[in-house]
Amino acid sequence: METALIKSEYEIERGKPMPNKNHAIVPGNIYYLLRQKYESSFRLMPEVSIIVEEKERVPDIAIFELMDFTPGNDDVKLVETPLNVVEMLSPKQNLADLIAKSYIYFQAGIKSYWLVLPDLTTIYVFSAPNEYEVFAKKGILKDPKIQVELNLEDIFK
Repeated sequence: METALIKSEYEIERGKPMPNKNHAIVPGNIYYLLRQKYESSFRLMPEVSIIVEEKERVPDIAIFELMDFTPGNDDVKLVETPLNVVEMLSPKQNLADLIAKSYIYFQAGIKSYWLVLPDLTTIYVFSAPNEYEVFAKKGILKDPKIQVELNLEDIFK
């Protein structure tokens, strides 16, 4: 017998599971650390709608080249390709789905893709499809494509 899963408005609108506590904490820490160190280098956007291959995508964090805030001139869905996308695996998500998303983002022109696995305190930094480095528990995450370094202990605290 098949059980129907009822999706929330959030899940339907964004095409991904509803975030949980850890899904709020870890991307929040990443955003804070990136903003603290790289605000003058990038425009950081959490949960922004991006059109990629004619489909709306909403990554946990998108890192763009610097762009201005323009009151009265807003874009509901961005068509610019970010430099980097950060996605975090939720308990209801399939790892293969997030890896497949990375291919789509790379085809669109991103430089790197971070796949965050909070339960393993691990981040995969993809520099191309199927090319990645793994950063786990302690040490410094290094993304040479966008020239970013972050302390893992600060991300997973």
